[in-house]
Amino acid sequence: MGKSTSSLLFICNRLIIRVVSLPFPFRAFSSYHYCSTIRENAKTPYQNRNQLLKSVRDHCKSGTFKNLDHALGLFDTMLHMHPLPSIVDFTQLLGAVARMKHYSVVITLIQRMESFGISPNVYTLTVLINCFCHLNQVDFGFSIIATIFKLGYHPTQTTLNTLVKGLCLQGNISGAVSLVEENENKGYQPDAITWRTIVNGLCKIGQTGVAIKLLRKMEKMDFEPDVVLYNTVIDSICKDKLVTEALNLLSEMTSKGIQPDIITYNSLVQGLCNFGQWREVATLLNEMVQRKIVPNVRTFTILVDTLCKKGMLTKAKEVFDVMIQRGIDPNIVTYNSLIDGYCLQNQMDEAVKTFNTMVEKGCSPDVFSYSILINGYCKSKIIDEAMRLFHEMSNKEVIPNVVTYNTLIGGLCRVERVQTALELFNTMRACGQHPNPQTYAILLDGFFKNRRIAEAMALFQEMEEKKLDHNIVFYNILIDGFCNVGELTTARELFSGLLAKGLQPNVRTYNVMIKGFCKNGLVDEANELLEKMDSNDCSPNERTYNTIIQGLLQRNETSKATKYLKIMVDKGFSANATTANHVY
Repeated sequence: MGKSTSSLLFICNRLIIRVVSLPFPFRAFSSYHYCSTIRENAKTPYQNRNQLLKSVRDHCKSGTFKNLDHALGLFDTMLHMHPLPSIVDFTQLLGAVARMKHYSVVITLIQRMESFGISPNVYTLTVLINCFCHLNQVDFGFSIIATIFKLGYHPTQTTLNTLVKGLCLQGNISGAVSLVEENENKGYQPDAITWRTIVNGLCKIGQTGVAIKLLRKMEKMDFEPDVVLYNTVIDSICKDKLVTEALNLLSEMTSKGIQPDIITYNSLVQGLCNFGQWREVATLLNEMVQRKIVPNVRTFTILVDTLCKKGMLTKAKEVFDVMIQRGIDPNIVTYNSLIDGYCLQNQMDEAVKTFNTMVEKGCSPDVFSYSILINGYCKSKIIDEAMRLFHEMSNKEVIPNVVTYNTLIGGLCRVERVQTALELFNTMRACGQHPNPQTYAILLDGFFKNRRIAEAMALFQEMEEKKLDHNIVFYNILIDGFCNVGELTTARELFSGLLAKGLQPNVRTYNVMIKGFCKNGLVDEANELLEKMDSNDCSPNERTYNTIIQGLLQRNETSKATKYLKIMVDKGFSANATTANHVY
């Protein structure tokens, strides 16, 4: 084995050593029995060598491997052929496994292939570089370039584009641009894929303005952007809420003879829907029809989802029905959006009906489907039904996520079943699902609201030990909790100690403390705190003014209350129902 090939194996070994827990395919290669069994199974359907290799090429081209084991079995069979297949056949199979996103497996396969004396070519090494890049090991990718030269090859444009992509995946866009410029000096001209990769990288890190400048630079270089590049920028601009600019880019595209496609329109429809610009959405949909671009499941799902979130449930159902009439099958995302819409409107019967229809149509519910329904039941305080669904998830082998647990824990706390909520919290951890800050906040708030102060403090102590307590949200819950149980001194001490802990009180913190003072008849202290808010760069909001006005009115301090009422109205805030009843 040559020195350069040895260095390649060394690089592969270094990465494999860093894998803490080897997945099944790695362990499989250590078992001769397993490999020989797969080899025999893989051989059985094929009459001869050519038939097997043709089958491998067909599977690689169409991506129709049954699963990873199927591909590994064919790979192992190929390794034991005499004579060995060409490196081209091995590279095609490696590329197919990489497209299945089993990057670590590919690295091991290349190492194993070389142990059989099969030398990689530049295309094999490009596949290897791609795997390193996706494993966030772009430095190893650059090391492979040296191996390519040592083996007497030259990197292809695809090789260099792969490295550009690797740098972009790491967010190192400046490094990617520098690499392109460096290779231009060596005679490599960036192609459409190079530019797409960099533009996509810029958009992903929120540098849409720079991406647009790059489009302009490309035009000056007589390199005309294509629909894919425009789509990337338009989608990013829409996410930046600059829909007018995105529509201008659409006009620019069409004026240059670049035809928009369904992806272009879906991005624009999403952007317009987010702003509730329904007339413009209708115009865009009509334009799609004129261009003979048929709305797809994604288009309809965007419409259904946005209408549901805006509370326009009837319209959402109409769009859903039109979708079915046109022969477009809703997907899991469409169904989830409609179920969520019904839950938001507390129409649980319709939500369940839609859930059941989804199942009947052969669309299996996922963790989001169950979490949405559980959330709907929890908000309606139908907690037993929420628990039934939670247990059904286990029976259906749908694993609850942190959102599912948080929703159910919060629901249990709202119906004063705090002990069950605590048990679920412990079950969550036992199942390997790590609570997030919101989990702790929900349970902490539940303990206080149910006057389980000792358990609340025990939980907070656990948070302190795990260094999870450095968050103003938790202190807001503590201060509010102590105010509500009449422990105003403790609440005041917590509030006073925030700055020493490096925490800045927010408007919620001030509101909680002002409410506590007012509740305990200390309106003067509440008034002082309100006056301090602006000087502490924290502007009072509508709730702040309503709270202080109600406190002053309860003390019959009408003139002060009227003063704050005027300030509140001048700032564009409104009196809530309780304040209005006292004032008018």
